[in-house]
Amino acid sequence: MAFGRPYITEVIDPGDALGEVLFGLIMALTFTVGSRLIFTQEGFDVRELIVGTIGCNVAWGIIDAVLFVLGTVFYKSRRGRVLRQIKSAGSEQEAISALRKEFPLDSEPLVSVAADEDALYKAMLDLARRGSPAKLRLSRDDLLAAFIVFLLVSATSLPAFIPFFMIGNADLALRASNFLLIGLLFLTGCAWAHFSDARPLNAGITMTCLGLGLVGIAIALGG
Repeated sequence: MAFGRPYITEVIDPGDALGEVLFGLIMALTFTVGSRLIFTQEGFDVRELIVGTIGCNVAWGIIDAVLFVLGTVFYKSRRGRVLRQIKSAGSEQEAISALRKEFPLDSEPLVSVAADEDALYKAMLDLARRGSPAKLRLSRDDLLAAFIVFLLVSATSLPAFIPFFMIGNADLALRASNFLLIGLLFLTGCAWAHFSDARPLNAGITMTCLGLGLVGIAIALGG
């Protein structure tokens, strides 16, 4: 906690947050790079570019926030269903099988022995049997996380327009805008590495190449 307020990563998973930033940057780059490609053909309207890019990112920010809320409701509902399934299981083995299916350890980055896994699932089973399914409701943190999703997607379009307020030549400003967004792709990759086991340089280069590749696909398909 900082100054009594939660960090973003305490409310939303860092991978989800960085994924939203990546999505917002790709959306913005699709507009700015696409504008660069048609610059000499149809002329260039800075105001139209700014309004279009911000409008698109805000719209998708709202959509992503709503989808995040729906995903949260689904997740909580599913966990409640699993808990009821465990409580109604006909045998301990059936209940543990349900736990293994919902919380598999084989996909985790650890190596464990069978005896330890059995002990863990039995402890989880004891805890589940003593508890009861909570009433399905969205918490304050859930709504805050959805709002953060909206902000991350929407706000990533804003840095693209800084060069247009600092450089008088629209063509040069557009070039600078594209380079700025590409730099932010690299920084997003470095931030990704901070929360994972990757090397910042490798993650930054990978994220940049991935982002540009997706931008190219979006433009090629008319997105």
